[in-house]
Amino acid sequence: MTNTEVRTGPEVRCGKEILRTALRRNAGAMTSGTLLMGCYQAAETAVPILLGVIVEYALRGGEVGSLGLALLGLGLVMATVSYSWRFGMRILQKANTTEAHRWRVAVADRGLQPVARDIDLKSGEVLTVATEDADQTADIIEVVPLLVSSLVSVVITGVVLAVISVPLGVLVFAGTVTILTVLSVLSRRIGANTQVQQAKVARAGAKVSDLIAGLRPLHGFGGSYAAFRSYRRVSTEAKRQSIVVARVNGVYAGLALALNSLLAAAVTLWAGYLTFQGSITIGQLVMAVGLAQFLIEPLKLFSEMPKYIMIARASADRMALVLAAPPRLTPGTEVPGPEGGLEVESVSCGPLRDLTFSVRPGELVAIAAYQPQAAAELVSVLSLETPPDAYEGVVRVGKQDLASLTIESLRAFLLVNPSHHEVFAGTLRENVDPAGTSTKVDEAVSAAMLTDVVALHAEGLGYAVRDRGANLSGGQRQRLSLARALAADPEILVLHDPTTAVDAVTEQLIARNVRDLRRGRTTVVITSSPALLDAADRVIVLDDGAVTGEGTHRELLGRDSSYQLAVAR
Repeated sequence: MTNTEVRTGPEVRCGKEILRTALRRNAGAMTSGTLLMGCYQAAETAVPILLGVIVEYALRGGEVGSLGLALLGLGLVMATVSYSWRFGMRILQKANTTEAHRWRVAVADRGLQPVARDIDLKSGEVLTVATEDADQTADIIEVVPLLVSSLVSVVITGVVLAVISVPLGVLVFAGTVTILTVLSVLSRRIGANTQVQQAKVARAGAKVSDLIAGLRPLHGFGGSYAAFRSYRRVSTEAKRQSIVVARVNGVYAGLALALNSLLAAAVTLWAGYLTFQGSITIGQLVMAVGLAQFLIEPLKLFSEMPKYIMIARASADRMALVLAAPPRLTPGTEVPGPEGGLEVESVSCGPLRDLTFSVRPGELVAIAAYQPQAAAELVSVLSLETPPDAYEGVVRVGKQDLASLTIESLRAFLLVNPSHHEVFAGTLRENVDPAGTSTKVDEAVSAAMLTDVVALHAEGLGYAVRDRGANLSGGQRQRLSLARALAADPEILVLHDPTTAVDAVTEQLIARNVRDLRRGRTTVVITSSPALLDAADRVIVLDDGAVTGEGTHRELLGRDSSYQLAVAR
């Protein structure tokens, strides 16, 4: 899918633009669908008209052959009803599902991009927008053709009845306008209530997503019941709003049916009155009564369209919240130079104070940060979680400023593996090599000491991992995350506390393996692990957010008492 197929970012400013994009993109399918659905409605309208003509012809003593032709015509009309509906709905539903897919992809793509921190978008909300709201927005592709085809049916009915009797035609047109005016007022209320409901449901989804992510620590300190009560409150609010929407929808549907039936009854009674007066014939009465009964269905469809349009508009507005969210940073156009290496110059941000250091190409450097907040902030800066315009100083990758690089080239060149190890549902192999393109899966698994997990199961790397790694221990999940980072084999790899959940012996082996596997590649390990510090070519000491020492691990142990206290175990 090209970038022009889905408009994201600042171009999408509101729900109206999303709806206009959907309509423009599906103009061809909607035109074909509208023509076919118009044929369907016109053919259905022709059924009571033909029946009236047949009755009138029979009462006047017409020939049997002519009656047979009329019946044949009725059969052709019924065939038109069947096939035009079948193929019309096929075209519209295909366009609908395709458009919903496009918007789901657009929302998912935008949700994976960093956005400004003042935008309150949680993963659970984005999930709801990418599913329910995308589907309801795409419904506009079916709504408009059905609206037009229903209008065709109402117009044909009104014109035919006007030919029979002008007051009958006027009654149909005036009644339709009145019904739509009354229902359009109620549809606005439905749209407003639906938007509130969607927001509350999205909040509930975000809450349960957060709870699942934190289920292990919640169980650990006994907070699961309090968390459940918190979710129940949010879910109850969503339920109450859903009841409000259901109540309004019920009133809308009941009122629409009552008004449509009232109009059909009025047409029937008026036609009967005209027949008793002798103003119209029995055949015309059959025609008028048939049209009046038939009119209920297109009127029902026609009167429901404003409601569906308002729901689509509300969903489009919800999608615009995601698609129009400003990016956290504006990517540049440069790519890292061939020299490689990492430079941090005079960076001040949060706990970091005028931080300056450099890592030469192919060097393994460990950073011992005495304060965890400083380590976390450095990781945030290097991973672009903190954008370049949010801090003072410069970070260079391959001799190019971080702010000037394209996102694609930066992600390919620099990988920052955070301390929180995310594991996904799938196999071990899919977790180690999500893209399926790595040539170093086996080496990475071995270096991360994940071989014991693979050997435990007959499936090997095909062993199924449950959602969030529920069937793995904390140490296994951490080693799996490390294996994934090593398998990616970037030019520059930054590891943040990669061995905090493993035992000392395994940590020693991992430290040696990482050094050997990453030989010739630039690697930065932010850690307090003696094993990793000892494996590094050089250790940079950070205290109070600034560099206070540098040397090998053993040199620092011999001359720096603060370092001894910080890293000795």
